[in-house]
Amino acid sequence: MSLFRNLFSKEKKETLDKGLEKSKATFFSKLSKAVAGKAKVDDDVLDNLEEVLVSSDVGVNTTLKIIDRIEARVAKDKYLGTDELNKILREEIAGLLSEHNVENETEFTIPKDKKPYVIMVVGVNGVGKTTTIGKLAAQFKKQGLNVMLGAADTFRAAAIDQLQIWADRVEVPIIKQQMGSDPASVAYDTIQAAVNQDIDVVLVDTAGRLHNKVNLMNELTKIKRVMQKVVEDAPHDVLLVLDGSTGQNAFEQATQFTKATEVTSLAVTKLDGTAKGGVVIGISDQFQIPVKYIGVGEGIDDLQVFNKIEFVDSFFK
Repeated sequence: MSLFRNLFSKEKKETLDKGLEKSKATFFSKLSKAVAGKAKVDDDVLDNLEEVLVSSDVGVNTTLKIIDRIEARVAKDKYLGTDELNKILREEIAGLLSEHNVENETEFTIPKDKKPYVIMVVGVNGVGKTTTIGKLAAQFKKQGLNVMLGAADTFRAAAIDQLQIWADRVEVPIIKQQMGSDPASVAYDTIQAAVNQDIDVVLVDTAGRLHNKVNLMNELTKIKRVMQKVVEDAPHDVLLVLDGSTGQNAFEQATQFTKATEVTSLAVTKLDGTAKGGVVIGISDQFQIPVKYIGVGEGIDDLQVFNKIEFVDSFFK
């Protein structure tokens, strides 16, 4: 798919290819077994393909959509060889991703008419939330933007400490209070400081506990309401961070958080250490929320803007 090669820098593309290696190898190993000994795409191949997609963490509902699309192609073309299956799959998955990821960005950008642009980051503990915030801060700063962090996950001392480490590393200001402080108070102070200091983008961390969903919902609602006392339409983006390596559990987390608060974008992390990269396809499709960022490595530059064309290209290359 060299058509699109200029969209991404060579370095970014290589990182993405490498990050999806395990997912791709596992998927194609299963796919080759699914079509072994078959010359054309028939019911058996489709049944096997369904199994491959589900076991690759694409999710049942999304898998059925993909199978329906391929069945329609088979009916239309009358004869479809198994050698064409890779190309057809690639096209149909790209089409599916395009429905919910309208922009095809390659850089970290924010709307110019919102200042400060406030991103509230949500997600359970352990998914890479703090790391994602730190890496986002670094990328926004690279774009020449003034960035501020808000440590509103006051439930764990470690969360505040980790965010401070990232603030020091990226050299951006952080607003924090003691562990156990009111998270909404931290959020308020952060937005107020951002307005006073002419900050372009604010990243506010929030607690990740899920054991009491009602409390979580109330807390996130309160944080939003308090932010709006300073910036009327804040937060401008509610970013849910999901751990791609947990496969189907990531679907469950997305379900719980979309019930708890309005989520406007997704970041899927830890794709480099797993064979479950197919989860990005399923989550993007099932929740109809754009996947904005993906994590494909440990390095500070290994958080990438999700580009559906390049993702599918790397996955099916």
